[in-house]
Amino acid sequence: MIFFSDMDGTFLTSTKAVSDASARALDAAAAAGVEFVPCTGRSAEGIPSEVLAHNTVRHAVSSNGAVVLELDPDEPASIGRARTLASWPLSREKALAVWEIARRFDVTYDIFADGRCYLRRDLFSRLSEYVDDPHILESMTRSRTPVDEEPPETLARVGTLERIAMYWKDPAERDAITAALADMEGIEVTRSYPMNIEVMEAGVSKGAAMTWLCRELGMDAADAVAFGDNFNDIEMLRAAGLGVAMANAEPEVREAADTVCASNDEDGVAAVMMERIAALSA
Repeated sequence: MIFFSDMDGTFLTSTKAVSDASARALDAAAAAGVEFVPCTGRSAEGIPSEVLAHNTVRHAVSSNGAVVLELDPDEPASIGRARTLASWPLSREKALAVWEIARRFDVTYDIFADGRCYLRRDLFSRLSEYVDDPHILESMTRSRTPVDEEPPETLARVGTLERIAMYWKDPAERDAITAALADMEGIEVTRSYPMNIEVMEAGVSKGAAMTWLCRELGMDAADAVAFGDNFNDIEMLRAAGLGVAMANAEPEVREAADTVCASNDEDGVAAVMMERIAALSA
């Protein structure tokens, strides 16, 4: 058995914290020899250090499955020391095409690359206009690097381009962007928050990355228990042996899952983890 879990809206509380119950579940997983893999839309640098540092966490999946990392056993919370096991980059040509669409609207253009997230400084300073939840805003601000350059310049200098995100204010602009992206070939479009649009290379998903890592570890995706709450989790829940949606998940996510647990603020992931671990010794 192996656990894969989304972070925001799933393993983390709405205040972006690891609850005491979740910490105890990680301890129980470690004691049982069961690995826990954070599988998130965040950049690797944005994964909470207390999760990465736990001794049951040895791998991480970031940017909606664009990157699979093996953590350094001596400094697991240091993403700079992690080893990239696999990556499925977004082509610069496609990212530039997305930019040509985004620049026509009042949206952000977040560039996930090399384990970080870059955002033009003027848009970084306006994040509160796009996000009104203070906890989400604080998390986004902490995990983004403001840059004094245009997106094409950033795209030209980064190494591994992982994905693009756009946060919008006007639903009409969201619809126009979504329609324009529908005409592009070779990309995947999803979201992890109601107010964003996320773009990856075709075939990239948390489910594909989870399946790849399970195979690399000599396991099958059927051995995995996966947790999620939003559209970018659907493929992972479908691919896992047991896909668990949160009570706070989108209706489409609950429909795609095998079962539904309590919400992220009610320690739903921790409860299922403890039940599954207990069953191992029953």
